[in-house]
Amino acid sequence: MRSFQTSVPDACMRYLEFEGQGIPLLMIHGLGCASSFEYPHVATSPALHDRHTILLDLLGFGFSDHPEEFGYRVEDHAFEISRFVEELGLEQLDIYGHSMGGSIAIETADLLANKVRRLILSEANLDSGGGEFSSPIASSAQVDYFENGHLRTCEAAAAAGDAEWSATMRVASPRAVYHGAKSLVEGSNDRVPARGVAGFHSHR
Repeated sequence: MRSFQTSVPDACMRYLEFEGQGIPLLMIHGLGCASSFEYPHVATSPALHDRHTILLDLLGFGFSDHPEEFGYRVEDHAFEISRFVEELGLEQLDIYGHSMGGSIAIETADLLANKVRRLILSEANLDSGGGEFSSPIASSAQVDYFENGHLRTCEAAAAAGDAEWSATMRVASPRAVYHGAKSLVEGSNDRVPARGVAGFHSHR
């Protein structure tokens, strides 16, 4: 596992990098998840085993640090990822984003413009209002979610049979989850077009 120093003092994003051929593929996880947990089996699958693939844990999630002074909004994550891509010296890349990661991927693609060849989105929160998981979290009072709501969400996921999401949520920062959910619910007027990405089509 490797580390990238973000613009936040003493706060690193951590990532797994699978060396390979062709245009690098950057994978960005969803709310409460972690790329380091969700995607290693994807990166090593027959379809991608020889592809240069990067599995990034967002700040506040997985193995990355949990700085209190970070905003954790979609655009905050996108800014740090754009710095990460520039630091790695990637001239071109494909980006995959799931759920909140899809929204972040769109914002990142806008920042990186012509560096992004393809944008692959799965359940990407293209519209404001949030989704099945983000809406209940965002509707909570911040102090309530920090004190009890986060743990209740983890326990409810486990009780519903979603042990994997419960596990990654337990290591996620409640602050990161809460402010990420709020950002998804509030949305962005600029999120859907991603006009700088060649070949991007919106299927709203």
